[in-house]
Amino acid sequence: MKPVVPADQAELRSRYPHIFVKPVSARLAVPSMLILALAIFVFGLVDLEFSPVRLAAGLRQLGWITLMMLPPDPGSSLAAYLQALGETLSIALLGTTLAAVTALPVSLLAARNIVPSAIFRFPVRRFFDTIRGVDTLIWALVWINVVGLGPFAGVLAIAVSDFGAFGKLFSEAFEAADRKQVEGVRASGGSALHEIRFGLLPQVLPVIAGQVLYFIESNTRSATIIGIVGAGGIGLQLAEQIRVLEWQKVSFLILMILVAVAAIDWISGKLRFAIIGRRAVA
Repeated sequence: MKPVVPADQAELRSRYPHIFVKPVSARLAVPSMLILALAIFVFGLVDLEFSPVRLAAGLRQLGWITLMMLPPDPGSSLAAYLQALGETLSIALLGTTLAAVTALPVSLLAARNIVPSAIFRFPVRRFFDTIRGVDTLIWALVWINVVGLGPFAGVLAIAVSDFGAFGKLFSEAFEAADRKQVEGVRASGGSALHEIRFGLLPQVLPVIAGQVLYFIESNTRSATIIGIVGAGGIGLQLAEQIRVLEWQKVSFLILMILVAVAAIDWISGKLRFAIIGRRAVA
């Protein structure tokens, strides 16, 4: 190959200046974005009245509260706390299961390989986006005003919130499925329902099961949070003890929540690996 001499380079630069010389807008894009991000950060600190003095005072107060939490002590309320914890786990399990069961058939309408027409698929996808765009805590406040205080409102809040998330995840799982099995069912004379039942579902069910197990673990924490606003469970007990400054009971409740979440994480992890292993063998 003939080496490029400086004269050739000058000729190429004059002929193709857009390749050798970046425009000013491209060169200033990254610095401008960094300056803008820094300006927004500084504005946020000023607008939210960030104060290192207040932060230091808050940290001292946090240290004092931590000392008052030791040692954790349930007092005479251990039975009530265990019942509340069971209620929280029930809210998470029932809400997640209800959301998964209802979202599975609707998610078929949002999958591109099942409903090719965007006219029918678009409103279903936007419906899922609208539902999951509202946080679980907001849904809890809505359902508390609809059905009243208690765990029933918590179950409905988690079910509605997860319905939108499951609908999106399940439809994406259907779209990512291998088409060969579907084509095999079609070649053997199967109908559209047979293609879904025998071509798509066996592929996506392990993925769906793993997603549901993860959401059960995540919703255990969500059920605790929505319990604080009156949806029942151990979150309600936690809010009450914080309100009366019973810090030893607060620390005991926090430990119960941590142990429960760790146990559910361990169990769901084992189940997910078992499902993945069975799928790999199959």
